[in-house]
Amino acid sequence: MAKLPNHNPIFRIFWAFDSIVSSSVFETWDACKRWGSAYSSFVYRFKITGPRRFLVDVVDDFATFGMVFAFCLLAFALPPFSGLGDVWNKNREFAITFTDANGEIIGQRGIKQDDAIPLEEMPPALIKAVLATEDARFFDHFGVDGIGTMRAIIQNARANSVVQGGSSLTQQVAKNLFLSPERTIQRKVHEAFLSLWIEARKSKQEILKLYLDRSYLGGGNYGVEAAAQFYFGKSIRDVNLSEAAMLAGLFKAPSKYAPHQNMETAKARANVVLYRMLDAGFITQGELLQARRAPPPVIAQRSLDSPDWFLDWAYTQTIALLEEQRLLSDFVIEVKTTVDMKLQVAAQKILNEVIDTEGPGYRFSQMASVTMTPEGAVKAIVGGRSYENSQFNRATNALRQTGSAFKPFVYLAALLQGYTPDRMVVDAPIAVGGWSPGNYSGKYGGRITMTTALAKSYNSVPVRLMVDIGRPAIIKTTHDVGVKGELETWPPMVLGTSALALMDVTTGYATFAGGGKLAEPYTILEIRRPNGDIIYDRDKFAKPQKQVVPEEKIAELNSMLKEVVKHGTARRADLGFAPQGGKTGTNQAYRDAWYVGFTAHNVTGVWVGNDDFSPMRQVTGGLIPAPAWKRIMEVAEAGEKPASLAGIPLDGTYTVAAAEPDGVLVPDDETGIVTIDTGSSPRSAEGVAVVLNDMFSLFEKKPVKKVTKPKDTKVAKTLDETLVLPGANANVDSESSFMKELFVPAEPQKKKKKKKSVVKKILNVFD
Repeated sequence: MAKLPNHNPIFRIFWAFDSIVSSSVFETWDACKRWGSAYSSFVYRFKITGPRRFLVDVVDDFATFGMVFAFCLLAFALPPFSGLGDVWNKNREFAITFTDANGEIIGQRGIKQDDAIPLEEMPPALIKAVLATEDARFFDHFGVDGIGTMRAIIQNARANSVVQGGSSLTQQVAKNLFLSPERTIQRKVHEAFLSLWIEARKSKQEILKLYLDRSYLGGGNYGVEAAAQFYFGKSIRDVNLSEAAMLAGLFKAPSKYAPHQNMETAKARANVVLYRMLDAGFITQGELLQARRAPPPVIAQRSLDSPDWFLDWAYTQTIALLEEQRLLSDFVIEVKTTVDMKLQVAAQKILNEVIDTEGPGYRFSQMASVTMTPEGAVKAIVGGRSYENSQFNRATNALRQTGSAFKPFVYLAALLQGYTPDRMVVDAPIAVGGWSPGNYSGKYGGRITMTTALAKSYNSVPVRLMVDIGRPAIIKTTHDVGVKGELETWPPMVLGTSALALMDVTTGYATFAGGGKLAEPYTILEIRRPNGDIIYDRDKFAKPQKQVVPEEKIAELNSMLKEVVKHGTARRADLGFAPQGGKTGTNQAYRDAWYVGFTAHNVTGVWVGNDDFSPMRQVTGGLIPAPAWKRIMEVAEAGEKPASLAGIPLDGTYTVAAAEPDGVLVPDDETGIVTIDTGSSPRSAEGVAVVLNDMFSLFEKKPVKKVTKPKDTKVAKTLDETLVLPGANANVDSESSFMKELFVPAEPQKKKKKKKSVVKKILNVFD
């Protein structure tokens, strides 16, 4: 090393580094040997031999393998449960009681439950009965009752079957709140872990309250309060010993021991509960005998005449509102709704009568209706012929082509683009991309006003409007007035080829009735807790209606829709006593027929069709839906004072019409047959005579033939339901012109008899 050159700095650094490493390794190794020797000397002092060595090895191995087992148990047994958030309401269902505006209960949805009764107000007999039956040592254990579990194992082994449960009351709470009812070892282990977790966070009284409120007790009831109301017609506060024993017996097997299904089995189970209470020292022998001699009477279950179609939709709206307002901490609530039960029952009855009487002949089996206020308060929903046979709601969920009932949205879009009701348009053949629609009658009206075009429901005019203003403007206008459904974008959409729900279309018409203020259908007025606290009040939380269309434009449209009723395709819907507007609709091949109309107080839509989309027998919007609409609206308008609509003032003609009878000769555009429309209200024959003498005095000297529809009348299969009577000009609006062509003189009579006026002959019908 000394002979190596040391004047080179690189070599000197290398040799210095090598020296440090070598010395460090040597010193480290030497220190480890010295430490090892010292530790060996220290441990040697504790060296054990003989039996003591064997015992220490056993304990050591047990601790090692026990630790491994504990980790494996945790991996297998810990439930997928974080313990964060509102864990006590995890997977909990809502229990909603619905009432009308007067507070009368109309039905329930969700589960039947009421957790508003404090534990202190529940009778001691009930608590003792539950503890004696389910967990007598509840207040002594820490969540898992080891003694009770061992006793159950022994009893089950002796009986060679499961005769006694080993789960504590806390374990049952864990199962009810967090676990499934499956019988597996893993679930039992989960129960044990969760029971310890619950006991660490809840008092015994709180756990007992959870058990009494959340357990299923048969008949769709959860909790002792709901069960007491269901079985005994009283609050849990008022149950006696025998009733408490019967309720306590339900916890084990609610379906098996439910008294409304098997009273004898329920009584036998109640006796078992009483004897367990006696064994636990909770009651005396005399109390047991007295309870056995007076078994509780179970009330007959009353089936509420619930408006099920309405309740289904109201339940959906309630859940959505609770989520929107973030009111998800209350699961047992009472909801005050907008339903009008008188109207609801009447609408269902009316539609069922129409289906039963007219359905077989015209080949339809379903009808639906919706009635709401112009603001959107839904008063009645009929979703079909029978809720028991089919719960599908055809008023809110069925998407069907609207036919000409869509045309008012097209005309409104045109009015917003500068058109006016009296503007002249041309009803003549038109083709768009190879598609050319025709009218129902097969004829064209020529040069007419916009009002006449809508009243007669001509098809070419909406197509011409679409070509002028564009489909995007029509789609935007339709959505602006409240129709939320998806609209087609091809040319025939202006004639109602888009599939929409009846509720959706009726909402759009409600905006018409409201003068252009957006209608949004709602059913909820208030939401309360069981103790009466209001957690939602529509008057406070609802937003004011938005003016989405200028009122003057709605007034122009309404004036046109009035003519549809007075001189167009919807004359059968004319109430006569109040301003109204509306539009009929019939789709291709008569698969759907509609009429949607409104007054200042109510908006109603009626749909007719078949679930399988099979065609009806020439059913148009004016033939079946319009008269049904009239009957429903007569009930809805009862007690309401007629009022003006935007564009339809309440003038003297309605006052006269209200006082005059409904019995008038009406030429029907849909069938071509002249009939006497007497309506549904009783009218005097004298009043009929006045009207008929005024209208048809020209027939006083001429007897008439029976009027029938000519055999050669052809029906054009187009989207439009407008009918033109045989021999009449398509542009003629007056009923007298129709009469002149329809009524012809009869052959001379052989014997001279005293002549009678046509009016007197017709009045014989009323005699």
